[in-house]
Amino acid sequence: MTASKPGRSRLSGWLAEARTSAVGTRLPASAVEVTALAALLLAAVGDSRLWALPPAVLAFGLLAWTWRGGALAVGTSVVARVLLLATAYLLGAVHGGLDPALAAGVAVAGLAVLAEPLLASAFEAVYPVAANLPGIGARLSRGPDSSSRVALVNGAAVLVALVCAFTGVAGWIALAVAVAALGLTLFTGMQGLKQVRARRNGEAKLLKALTAYEPVFLVHWNAPAGTAYQLAMWLPYLERLNRKFFVLVRNQTNFNEVVGLTKTPVVMRMGLNQLDEVIAPSLRAAFYVNTATVNNHVARYTNLKHIQLNHGDSDKVPSHNPVFRLYDKNFVAGQAAIDRFAANGVSMPAEMFTIVGRPQVENVAIATEPIASIANPRVLYAPTWAGFYADSNYSSLLAGYDIIKALVARGCSVVFRPHPYSQRSAALARECDRIRTLLADDRRTNGRPHVFGAEAEVAMTVADCFNASDAMVSDVSSVVADYLYSEKPFAMVAVSTPAARFPEAFPLARAAYVIDAHGGRLQGLDTALDDLLGGDPLATARRDLKKYYLGDIPSDRYAQRFLDEASRYL
Repeated sequence: MTASKPGRSRLSGWLAEARTSAVGTRLPASAVEVTALAALLLAAVGDSRLWALPPAVLAFGLLAWTWRGGALAVGTSVVARVLLLATAYLLGAVHGGLDPALAAGVAVAGLAVLAEPLLASAFEAVYPVAANLPGIGARLSRGPDSSSRVALVNGAAVLVALVCAFTGVAGWIALAVAVAALGLTLFTGMQGLKQVRARRNGEAKLLKALTAYEPVFLVHWNAPAGTAYQLAMWLPYLERLNRKFFVLVRNQTNFNEVVGLTKTPVVMRMGLNQLDEVIAPSLRAAFYVNTATVNNHVARYTNLKHIQLNHGDSDKVPSHNPVFRLYDKNFVAGQAAIDRFAANGVSMPAEMFTIVGRPQVENVAIATEPIASIANPRVLYAPTWAGFYADSNYSSLLAGYDIIKALVARGCSVVFRPHPYSQRSAALARECDRIRTLLADDRRTNGRPHVFGAEAEVAMTVADCFNASDAMVSDVSSVVADYLYSEKPFAMVAVSTPAARFPEAFPLARAAYVIDAHGGRLQGLDTALDDLLGGDPLATARRDLKKYYLGDIPSDRYAQRFLDEASRYL
């Protein structure tokens, strides 16, 4: 079964570690192993036990350093620990006679350490099969605490063996600790094997359970940790279809994230050849909320209708990626999305698109008064992140501090909601902290009701932030297209392209007050803010573009358009 692959991967990784560590090409692991090797050599050739003491102490210190901060993992640093055990053996063999109990303790501790890769294999093969699915039972846990204890106790056995070897203390102490370590390793291994057996029993029942459940569609989602918003924005609307469905994920991190979002069944399949087990006869369609590479693993099932929802609509490069051709249907917010592909040389027939609007904005309040009539308006600053590639870096966060300062100087209060991925960049994370500090200081000094931190980023939804604001400053982002629904004024920061060419490259900017931050220099800020918070000459342009980007759909049935179109395929 493919379930054994994670284990083989860990074992082969350990063998690769052993090969590469010999030439010292890995850090910090190689530093531990080279230092442990130095201790072993000095134990063999030195005139005194003390020769080997400094490198042995340094090696164990480095070993503890690699395991700092909770990074202790079974099956890691195996080579280094074996070298240190060999050092303990040689110290006894070369200097003053070998204590049989110490030799036995070294051997037993060595068995425990060498068994760790196999133990890691067992625990990596323990992963959830399903949650919330009738007939499968409770979700499984990998039990990481048990395997971490094994690594800790085996490390202690190595340390005790070294102490006994250097001090000449009775070797039976090392033997006793090593026997306990080996016993814990074996016991934990048996627990892991039981969990593997339970997982396999669950897998054997999976197709039968799904067939009995009779799902009409599935949602396939695979993404980096911390990206659950991609799926979370669609789940309420998929649930409103009133059809049985399940969420299919491909890794345990995503599994844990989704289980916290829905009571709908969640199924995890890691390998390509595990997917046949989840394609129940009742399935009619598969929905996708991003363009993850592994989407093609499911798209190969020709008996399903494959529908891409995406997690936002914007003028970014990823929004006209040719990979959208993979899907039978692309549900898009408005005609702007369709024209974007053609404008960028991506040929796609009209029948591949269906305009459904952005149901997520159905509860966004529409402006009722001109911005100029609002004293001390509240401005939402919602910068995007830096993107995976240089051509998709539209983030204004490096200029964000100066933008916020200018808003505060005009008496505005601010809602600050950066993209969640901003924390993945040290530079952007620092700028977020600077802005939060600025807002906290101003709130404390002047009493302005700024909203930031967990309140804006966790407690409030994006729609809540829209409704809590009178205007917005953002970047090239789907947030801007969604904000159009409110008909409130917004500014966009030109980062990747100079302001003069910005509306040509990003058509949504035709309704935006453009702040030029191209090349790292902030220009036109005061002029843009004067228009944003004052006369608002682009109000009519926003209303026209609203239909173009978000569909010409009656507001009282806005989300129903998506529900009706999705139901056609179910």
